[in-house]
Amino acid sequence: MFEAVLLFVVDTSSHSHADLVDHLQLGVGNLLVLLGLFGAETVWGRHWWWSHRLNSIKLVKFGLGALLLINKLDARAVRFFDRRDYYTAHGDNATFIAKTYYRTTTALRQLGGGSDGLSSVSVSKNMFETIARDLLLERTDHTLELYEGSGSNWRLIKSGSPGNLGSFEDVLFANNEMQDTPVVVALLPNFRENGCTVGFSYVDLTKRILGLAEFLDDSHFTNVESALVALGCKECLLPMESGKSSEFRSLYDALTKCGVMVTERKKTDFKARDLVQDLGRLVKGSIEPVRDLVSAFEVAPAALGALLSYAELLADEGNYGNYSIRRFDLGSYMRLDSAAMRALNVLESKTDANKTFSLFGLMNRTCTAGMGKRLLHMWLKQPLLDVSEINSRLDLVQAFVEDTELRQELRQHLKRISDIERLMRNIEKTRAGLQHIVKLYQSSIRIPYIKSALEKYDGQFASLMKERYLDPFEFLTDDEHLNKFIALVETSVDLDQLENGEYMISPSYDDGLTALKNEQESLERQIHNLHKQTASDLDLPIDRSLKLDKGTQFGHVFRITKKEEPKVRKKLSTQFIVLETRKDGIKFTNTKLKKLGDQYQKVLEEYKICQKELVNRVVQTTATFSEVFEPLAGLLSELDVLLSFADLASSCPTPYTRPEITPMAVGDIILEGSRHPCVEAQDWVTFIPNDCRLVRGKSWFQIITGPNMGGKSTFIRQVGVNILMAQVGSFVPCDKASISVRDCIFARVGAGDCQLRGVSTFMQEMLETASILKGATDKSLIIIDELGRGTSTYDGFGLAWAICEHIVEVIKAPTLFATHFHELTALAHENAKHEPQTKQIVGVANYHVSAHIDSSSRKLTMLYKVEPGACDQSFGIHVAEFANFPESVVALAREKAAELEDFSPTSIISNDATEEESSKRKRECDPDDMSKGAAKAHKFLKNFADLPLESMDLKQALQHVNKLKDGLEKDAVKCQWLQQFL
Repeated sequence: MFEAVLLFVVDTSSHSHADLVDHLQLGVGNLLVLLGLFGAETVWGRHWWWSHRLNSIKLVKFGLGALLLINKLDARAVRFFDRRDYYTAHGDNATFIAKTYYRTTTALRQLGGGSDGLSSVSVSKNMFETIARDLLLERTDHTLELYEGSGSNWRLIKSGSPGNLGSFEDVLFANNEMQDTPVVVALLPNFRENGCTVGFSYVDLTKRILGLAEFLDDSHFTNVESALVALGCKECLLPMESGKSSEFRSLYDALTKCGVMVTERKKTDFKARDLVQDLGRLVKGSIEPVRDLVSAFEVAPAALGALLSYAELLADEGNYGNYSIRRFDLGSYMRLDSAAMRALNVLESKTDANKTFSLFGLMNRTCTAGMGKRLLHMWLKQPLLDVSEINSRLDLVQAFVEDTELRQELRQHLKRISDIERLMRNIEKTRAGLQHIVKLYQSSIRIPYIKSALEKYDGQFASLMKERYLDPFEFLTDDEHLNKFIALVETSVDLDQLENGEYMISPSYDDGLTALKNEQESLERQIHNLHKQTASDLDLPIDRSLKLDKGTQFGHVFRITKKEEPKVRKKLSTQFIVLETRKDGIKFTNTKLKKLGDQYQKVLEEYKICQKELVNRVVQTTATFSEVFEPLAGLLSELDVLLSFADLASSCPTPYTRPEITPMAVGDIILEGSRHPCVEAQDWVTFIPNDCRLVRGKSWFQIITGPNMGGKSTFIRQVGVNILMAQVGSFVPCDKASISVRDCIFARVGAGDCQLRGVSTFMQEMLETASILKGATDKSLIIIDELGRGTSTYDGFGLAWAICEHIVEVIKAPTLFATHFHELTALAHENAKHEPQTKQIVGVANYHVSAHIDSSSRKLTMLYKVEPGACDQSFGIHVAEFANFPESVVALAREKAAELEDFSPTSIISNDATEEESSKRKRECDPDDMSKGAAKAHKFLKNFADLPLESMDLKQALQHVNKLKDGLEKDAVKCQWLQQFL
């Protein structure tokens, strides 16, 4: 917030001069009070504003000082004004809304004329909800503000951003479940000679968790990216001065890749002064552990200080004593960067044709209202590394897979569980009413049924089930915990009224309320008796002719139709007071009814006030049960997700299997009959399973070749997806699986331009590959698809070869490398048997996806099977035929390919009608001969490049070159491919 003095002028009615009307001291939140239409709506970034004066609209030019002030405001904010029945937005905001959400500018109306007219748009309640959901849940480039008031008095009542949904939760999730928990992060980079130390803090406003971390990072900020992905961060605070430094460009790129909105804060906000004292108010429990945790960090506390200030946690006393604080350890979970999340389709995307396109959409079979979905979201971003914990989850999933009756019974009970986490948050923030309490109660009374179902289980994992669920449930549901809350609700809430949709405090709960209820019922009886007596006096049938109405205008009144009026006209004029004569009848009263009605209204108001006070008391009492409901919500959501895994594993056409999990340092990655879970779930797909055997020292690095559309990309991705699913604790789509735990999955699968950041396709590819080379270890899994296509063939091949060698010899991580550079298959051949001075590359194996070409028709058929060995040809021209290229183009392509490609395969040109030995270079050699020859040629070129020509004279240089050439010619005697090469 900042304070400023704004001077503005308004034309007088004579238009002869400008009067100095006012000068006000304003906070940024109240600036809108001054500037705008009728003193309200402002056209941000323009040089003018509207004022309301003497019932006329005047256009007033801004002074320079006022302009500078406005430009300091957050240009990302979309500001709405609440008009009770609808909302409005103005200026640039109105144009943005019309173009983005109405898809037309005809929705705009113009206030004022000429070039200085003010755009305005009206938004219905339903449309406002749609826009709010898009701005805060989907996009990461805008904040949302809502103003309330009228005339010249408008005030900010709600504000939200993608990381801090704040007071908009009731709008966003009124008709939708809260699927993900937004997290706000604050980063404070400290650049040093040996790298960058990052102070990292975060706040989860839904679960009320504060976190601290501090770590060294590289120039690509791979650790920051992994942390942002793991936490599901939506917004990041950075020091304002950071944008001026070139060192921060990579950090901004990492944030952009993760879809995080950057919010700049003043450098002075990043301070740790009084932090321990502030945390002492927010964090439950003793202050000593908090002080010890904060003192263990150097930079992170300052980042947390900025976060507390931004989220204004201390301004809400409902937060006091309700937060927990923890150390965030990057090494606790498998690290996933944004590229891996996209490549493996882990989370849902707007472009998904159906929910099973993403791993989350496929695995989300949760039953609870929101809690299970959020936990599944978190688990998919934080796969486990601890073998025993993974096996514990797998044990429970196996128990639910094997016991179908137990699984189905538990899922039926969980369908009746509300979103306990959100309910408790609303209750603690005193935004709740009796309906929230009742939802908690209805969830609470399901727990004994869940406990009873679990007690019936007597399988091999009964002891684990007891330790994980039954014992905690037993503790949480005793008379001092959940049963105490149930008793509170049953005593205080009138549960009989729930059938009528009314949430009322039971009259017997409070003596004062009981007395008021009795008085109210007594007055109702007296009014009813008076009704009967009046009907008798007027000689009219009760209820049929003489009705008793109750309204807001007159209270209790008698009503008769105009048809009955002549019969009682005399009595009406002498004994009663006529209040209203309308088409539907005549309303009248007398002194007795008026007196009784006034007494009834007074008692009713007192009853409502007493009800409200008691509701507040019940809500406050319920808030004290947070220590019961928090662990209960955790147990129920975990049970929900594991049951979801079991349901998926057992309901697929081909059931999933339990993987065998081994520690990182031992074991291999063996997937027999593996499938891609999302691809096989599509209706039009008949999936062909494949084996993958990543064996240390033998096939730890696999080069996969084969035709386009042959299934290379699907195969390498499905291996990554299977490993991720296993480490989350799920069964996997395989016949049999043994998996050595991986600490990270790196994926470079496809790249697109990012012109807004000035990054080409190839540059994006190189940046992602650089992250892999710097961040991967022998405990990671690397998946690379089609590296080096964005540049010339020679450069691309050279880069691909060098990257492969580096991974094999230095990083030593299990790798799946899909490529069209068939020359890379030479890596798999040992080349050190005869020449010890040459490097030996160990653990490389060639695989290919098979395809069949009919010898007569040249028609290509994809077989989608991954088989050992290299593919000796490309199929690009065949794929062009699939795309219905003109025959002349295809024919010319075959001719040029045969002329130019170094190793044109016989199968492509042997059946050509214009087969001529002189015009086409054929090769009769087999793939092994070609691979060995390519290795020898590569060695020759490398030795030639290593010659120190600058220190040799011409004679020495020629001698060395002739020697190398003689050696290559000797090798060519036994290698037909080398003979063609020479």
